Amino acid sequence: ATQNPIEQEGTYPLPEAQVDRFMLKVNITYPTKMEEARVLELMARQTLPAAGKAVSVEQVLKARQTADLIYVDDKIKNYVLDLVIASREPEKHGLEKLKPWINYGASPRATIFMIQAAKAYAFINGRGYVTPEDIKAVGFDVMRHRVLLTYEAEAENIGQEDIIKSIFEAVEVP
Repeated sequence: ATQNPIEQEGTYPLPEAQVDRFMLKVNITYPTKMEEARVLELMARQTLPAAGKAVSVEQVLKARQTADLIYVDDKIKNYVLDLVIASREPEKHGLEKLKPWINYGASPRATIFMIQAAKAYAFINGRGYVTPEDIKAVGFDVMRHRVLLTYEAEAENIGQEDIIKSIFEAVEVP
């Protein structure tokens, strides 16, 4: 799913339960001038470039099976649980100041998706195990749309990124 913040006609916000089903919310910025020049060169032609097959279905399935085998230590699992629970019960993690700004914390899907995304990240980086840095690398994308803020947070210009950053800074890294 994509969300365009400018042209809303014809698109409607999804209910919270449906938004939670998406694994990640990745913020994509505008391309750099060089990147946009490359897009212009490719797309301003009479004929569009032909797409080629990058990998086979079998290769994708094998990569998924391999990523599923990536080791996740219990300390990493507990770290993920602490991060997610801190979004629901910030006061139990020394984050009392966040309590009035969080309407709903991350759901149990966040714990599942954070581990799955971290395994994929470790796999892409050629490792057979997940590190706390892998969790940090995927954590914002997994939690960004799962931490729902109060009107008070919005009134004070506090966003999900601010809350998640505070959580990651407060929760002890194994």
